[in-house]
Amino acid sequence: MSSPAVVADPEELRLVDGLRRGDEAAFMALVRRYGPQMLRVARMYVASDAAAEDVVQETWLAVLKGIDRFEGRSSLRTWLFRILVNRARTRGSRDARTTPFSALAREVGEDEPAVPEERFLDATSRWRGHWASAPTRWEDLPEERLLSDETLAIARRAIDALPESQRTVVTLRDVEGWESADVARLLGISEGNQRVLLHRGRAKVRKALEEHLDG
Repeated sequence: MSSPAVVADPEELRLVDGLRRGDEAAFMALVRRYGPQMLRVARMYVASDAAAEDVVQETWLAVLKGIDRFEGRSSLRTWLFRILVNRARTRGSRDARTTPFSALAREVGEDEPAVPEERFLDATSRWRGHWASAPTRWEDLPEERLLSDETLAIARRAIDALPESQRTVVTLRDVEGWESADVARLLGISEGNQRVLLHRGRAKVRKALEEHLDG
């Protein structure tokens, strides 16, 4: 089955045309639009901020050299970030810090419960399979506690502690605000695999937040 057609963003088309003409203003607009996000994504793969900055610089050079080969089969953003991720993975491998996405199928296929079994009633109960310890209703908690610096720091640490594939998907979806189809295209995985990774990653982050907020 063929992939759905990518709807062209008029602003991206304008930027592509400007890059091909060597328009410095178009390049700077692209840097402002994606530069900070590129640094955050690169940092997921490499060992230091300096390495992430190197990866971003290499990516910009590759974009300028390869823009004439951009065919619009994906969005400009997906094409740009695919270059970034490939370079970040290579740099991360040199730093012995990354697990390649070729291992993704193994990770997705693991029998890893998203929620620990002890959270549910066992076979001795007439309510087997129901919650023994239900998730906290966070809407009942004061907003200032949910949004406190401490709570946000715990969420960031929980995301950082995820396996790399889950961390990447959770960061792109929940931190950077990407759509599921865009994440799947960027990482070269199916949308089903993307959903599994997102669900498992979110469950672990929620568990860390529950331990903090319930305490």
